[in-house]
Amino acid sequence: MLQKIQHYADLVKFEHTVFALPFALSAVLLASGPQWPSLNVVLWVVLAMVGGRTFAMGMNRIIDINIDGKNPRTQNRALPAGRVKIAEAWGLSILALILMVVATFQLPVICRQLLPIALAILILYSYVKRFSNMAHLVLGLALGSSAIGGWIAVTGELSWTALLFGLGVLFWVAGFDIIYACQDVDFDRSYGLFSIPASWSIKTGLRISRVFHVFTVLCLIAVGLLHPYISGIYWGAVGLVAFMLYYEHTLVSDKDLSRVDEAFFMVNGQISLGVMGLIFADKVALVQHLLN
Repeated sequence: MLQKIQHYADLVKFEHTVFALPFALSAVLLASGPQWPSLNVVLWVVLAMVGGRTFAMGMNRIIDINIDGKNPRTQNRALPAGRVKIAEAWGLSILALILMVVATFQLPVICRQLLPIALAILILYSYVKRFSNMAHLVLGLALGSSAIGGWIAVTGELSWTALLFGLGVLFWVAGFDIIYACQDVDFDRSYGLFSIPASWSIKTGLRISRVFHVFTVLCLIAVGLLHPYISGIYWGAVGLVAFMLYYEHTLVSDKDLSRVDEAFFMVNGQISLGVMGLIFADKVALVQHLLN
């Protein structure tokens, strides 16, 4: 049973939740202003986030099973390797979808109204690379939407600050997804799949990734300037993102992709967890200041 659970976790790369969930929780913290968010909201946001991400990854693996089976880098994934059956993948995806829907219905009405759009984005991502090199941005939109969803789960409304925070996440994800896609340039070109590195070149792709990450930092700066309830610690989070993204781009080049995994997994995991930690510290400082 434990081994089967491990196979299911590997199917949906459960450990990658570290990329998205901390930013959704960071949005919850920022959106709650001078107060702490209710534990009820935090719980349902976490469940909706985990359900939505598991559903998206499960569907991605199902839709891409033939592609993954042909790609040397991915042919040992749980589904093409046979460690998880297609029926099991469908079952896990449906259960995750139910969890996402149930959790969303415990949040403000606007979250339910936006649910069909969120589901469309989650499913669309798996198909975009078959006809467009903009799949990186769609993936960014999926994770950026989760951050916006965390924000409106608290406020019940959409604001420019929430949109800017979501855009920051969008460009962050799109940028590191371009780096990750550099590994598959030859395969993508051979099988008619699209990505920015495959459509243009690895060198151009890395340049675009850098531009996207500059946009990430600018968006976070704009959030800090617009949001009335932050302390100075928030700017430490912005500085951390800027430094870590700079470091990420020193790890890869068009001539050396040997450290892509380090750039993708380690650096971006540290960014998301570091940002959440510093925004949490910012919230503690703000609340204490107001109490005093």
